[in-house]
Amino acid sequence: MLESRTLFNPFETADMDKPELTPEELEALKKRHIRSFVMRRGHISAAQKRALDETLPRYELPYTGKPLDYAEIFGRDADTVFEIGCGMGETTTAIAALHPEVNFIGCEVFAAGVGALAKRLDEAGLTNVRIFRHDAVEVVRDMIPEASLAGVHIYFPDPWRKARHHKRRLVAQPFIGMLASRIRPGGYIHCATDWENYAEQMLEVLEGEPQLENLHGAGNFSPVMGNPISERPTTKFQARGERLGHGIWDLVYIRK
Repeated sequence: MLESRTLFNPFETADMDKPELTPEELEALKKRHIRSFVMRRGHISAAQKRALDETLPRYELPYTGKPLDYAEIFGRDADTVFEIGCGMGETTTAIAALHPEVNFIGCEVFAAGVGALAKRLDEAGLTNVRIFRHDAVEVVRDMIPEASLAGVHIYFPDPWRKARHHKRRLVAQPFIGMLASRIRPGGYIHCATDWENYAEQMLEVLEGEPQLENLHGAGNFSPVMGNPISERPTTKFQARGERLGHGIWDLVYIRK
């Protein structure tokens, strides 16, 4: 799941105190954004570290700032799905294993999660997944071609529970508008959360995006944990939450 590295407000930076910005500084300022994750020190197992060093290179996509060519990356023409926040890779691996005909590109910033995902992919012998270890906003902005994705998965992003942190939430504008533009007509975006307040925000944001239409009717959450390509498997995280009485909300929207 996504957390955040740095919170940057371009209107609170020291740069704005200068009487005039250089063209280079202005361009850099335009590219900055409030991040939806914070890089904190966390435990990484020996197996995950080994997977980062030895296995990840077979799956990793470097951030280059240049548009991707999916056919070149995967060696075939196929539907491509982009997942933001792969966590420990349980869902990504399960869906990719069930749908070998689909290309999957995951984006995760946390070392333990990336290591765990690479290890799972290697053990499953999967070849239809690639991984970015980079900020998803920058990947979408700079490397995902417009109208190219068959689908987008955003499962259980960090809810940033405190009201003062809601501005860090990933499912918000202007990011969703940019992300929707990368989905081809007829493609989908599938979000899920176990935090009711965030579910309400997701619904409001997605309903308000003119490029998208609710698959299950305006204002409705999805009655199933699925989208036009795949079912969303129940993870250990979700199962634990349900045992504790947490609700789960899925939303599926189609690019008009």
